[in-house]
Amino acid sequence: MQITSEKDIQKYYTAFVEKDPQFIGVFFAGIKTTGIFCISTCHARKPKFENVIFYSEAKDALREGFRPCKICKPTDYAFEPIPEVQQALKMLKESELQKVSDFELRKAGLSSEKIRRWFKHHHGVTFQAYQRMIRINSAFQELKNGKSVTNSAFDSGYDSLSGFGYTFKTLTGKSPKESKDKSVILISRLTTPLGPMFVCATDKGICLLEFTDRRMLETEFRDLQNRLNAVILSGENEHMLQLKKELAEYFEGTRTDFTVPLHTPGTEFQNQVWNELQYIPYGQTRSYQEQAERLNNPKAVRAVASANGHNRVAIVIPCHRVIGKDGSLTGYAGGLDRKKWLLEHELKHAEVNLARVETVS
Repeated sequence: MQITSEKDIQKYYTAFVEKDPQFIGVFFAGIKTTGIFCISTCHARKPKFENVIFYSEAKDALREGFRPCKICKPTDYAFEPIPEVQQALKMLKESELQKVSDFELRKAGLSSEKIRRWFKHHHGVTFQAYQRMIRINSAFQELKNGKSVTNSAFDSGYDSLSGFGYTFKTLTGKSPKESKDKSVILISRLTTPLGPMFVCATDKGICLLEFTDRRMLETEFRDLQNRLNAVILSGENEHMLQLKKELAEYFEGTRTDFTVPLHTPGTEFQNQVWNELQYIPYGQTRSYQEQAERLNNPKAVRAVASANGHNRVAIVIPCHRVIGKDGSLTGYAGGLDRKKWLLEHELKHAEVNLARVETVS
């Protein structure tokens, strides 16, 4: 939303002029004279006070017609960890027990409060809770591979079996012994020009890619866990690394299709719909009616629309390419502004690629 508080506007403008990194992601500055929007640390020449509009979300600036600045790349870097968080994560990576206390943070000259606030704002959990997720993820994998509960507990940095068991059950819903038959869904976060997204994957492939502000996201998580008899834990695997690479290429306009493996639990009909979506050419659209006809079920328009709405893998399974019969943009869980942006992005790059082909031939 647009920031209207005069006090906040004055504070944000000062931070914008001073390139204050503590305000990265807190506000997005729309520049009236150039039509671009920036984050607080942008090194471009600063506009006059009266030529700046401040927004709380990147999508709000996009909705108002502002374009991401090519210098500060606001949608790429607004959600990057601040320097203190980057140092804390480095300490965590170097810790044998994957555990860094507030005392150790303060000893390193870092503000545990500032780090806690950043994690709470961007991940919905504190830094200490994030560490527990990482440690329980490692322990879960070890238990699946036959390691004893006792060894997993102490090797994960827990001083007691009861503490380990309590934390494990809190995060996974079951005790360590009860969880040996469970699968694991890994979850990570990535940034895109349209805002941050969550990505989930099993050892078979990507099972979720959604914008973090998508409605009913918690319901999707629960449904995935139930369908796959799994728990969701923080982590990353080769499928997620491949997706991040391919998604970056997609937003750069150099990739028109995806090759990353998918794991899409659902009904037989839903998977037929999701599979058909992947045959819609890059830069083109189809109506729900056309999709139903391609499935040899022309009367199933509503069922097709419902299956589209239950697609958990945004962009890769391109449900954004389906529009109303009259050409209107309808029904997109990520928001119609994002749907419009994606279609325009693909159309622009499809035309560029076609022009290159024609030039070569």
